[in-house]
Amino acid sequence: MMNRFWKCLSVFLLAILVLPAQAQAAGYTQTKYPIVLVHGLFGFEKLGPVEYFYGIPSALRSGGAKVYTVTVSGANSTEVRGEQLLSQVKQIMAATGAAKVNLIGHSHGGPTIRYVASVAPNLVASVSSVAGVNRGSRVADILTGNAPEVGNALANAVAALMDFLTGRSGLPQDGEAALKSLTTAGAAAFNKRHPQGVPTTACGEGANYVNGVYYFSWSGAQPYTNVFDAIDPFMALTGAAFGGKNDGLVSSCSSRLGRVIRDDYAMNHLDEVNQFIGIVHLFETSPVTVFRQQANRLQALGL
Repeated sequence: MMNRFWKCLSVFLLAILVLPAQAQAAGYTQTKYPIVLVHGLFGFEKLGPVEYFYGIPSALRSGGAKVYTVTVSGANSTEVRGEQLLSQVKQIMAATGAAKVNLIGHSHGGPTIRYVASVAPNLVASVSSVAGVNRGSRVADILTGNAPEVGNALANAVAALMDFLTGRSGLPQDGEAALKSLTTAGAAAFNKRHPQGVPTTACGEGANYVNGVYYFSWSGAQPYTNVFDAIDPFMALTGAAFGGKNDGLVSSCSSRLGRVIRDDYAMNHLDEVNQFIGIVHLFETSPVTVFRQQANRLQALGL
């Protein structure tokens, strides 16, 4: 009798744990339009077996989404990267027959996707900025203000190294233009030309729907999150340059765009894309889950 009881209990608990996951997986991330993931500064599509958006494309596809990762210049101005992205968006639309795309960009990818939505809103269903440098970064300010030649040389060297490691070629790299785009002044100038979704107050929310495009954002606010992540000490060091909430490279206020989902996840700038190789805060929502939730949010809007 007791054996039967424990068997029934086991089946019941298994159903509770497994069935919701199965229900969530079946169509949970199936958006109407393809999702296009755009990397940030020094970013890449894949570095060997390691994806920039680590484990995220497959997680989105498992729920039904069509997902494309693109490669733009690792270091260049927002406008140059934006034009490169626009060309690839058109290629994706031609290949899939989709009328629009959902753009999700991390770090410098945030302003990059905003550029495309600004100049070609008819091609974009939504913009989701993940720790986007929408009002510039204090780190870029320091590099360009105190040691511009060193900063530019370092940016070019890192971009060249990433080109070599990833086998990427044919994309122009310009470390100086990249850093200028990411400064407070550079971001302010960009925002004047492309204001869609940008909050009118320093740490507010922007318009959620502009020119037929939905705008969203989220970011972290904890530079050091896991003792086993070798990158976290660097994030803690750069995070000390900020006076308020930040993820180590971007302040929470700078990340805000359109509808702000959250700007205080216990994540640093790399955790937000599930790096390094999934070593993130143990007691925070998984970054992969956050991306899946956003896909489901877009699905609910018919996007």
